Amino acid sequence: MKAMIDFLYANPIGCLASIDEDGRPHLRPWRFMLEQEGKFWFCTSNTKDVFCQIQSNPAIEFCSTSQDFVTVRVSGDVIFGIDINIKRKMLAINDLVKSIYKTPDNPEFEIFYIKHGQAAMFDFKKEEEVALRCF
Repeated sequence: MKAMIDFLYANPIGCLASIDEDGRPHLRPWRFMLEQEGKFWFCTSNTKDVFCQIQSNPAIEFCSTSQDFVTVRVSGDVIFGIDINIKRKMLAINDLVKSIYKTPDNPEFEIFYIKHGQAAMFDFKKEEEVALRCF
């Protein structure tokens, strides 16, 4: 699991897939924020369509790929959080998030993690799965 977490910190930009209102997959650019106690944390605004989508259907997948073709995919169900300390950490480590939400108590600022899922690491150059972890 440590290799996957280190990978996501080094390659935080990827894509997040959810299911839209019509039951179709919807993919968009996204950023992994942090790992805390084995939970992969992300954030969004409760004014966005994606927020409503993952409330209706919490199944998502996040994928990030490095320049040397190693990929980490994390999939599972979204659990929304209310931990103000996680919000503070997100604001402290990401200037864009801080510029959008300003404070951890911004009513639009939502945080979530993935639960009951799996994380897989695949090296396309070697054509092999490096690690698979269920959580």
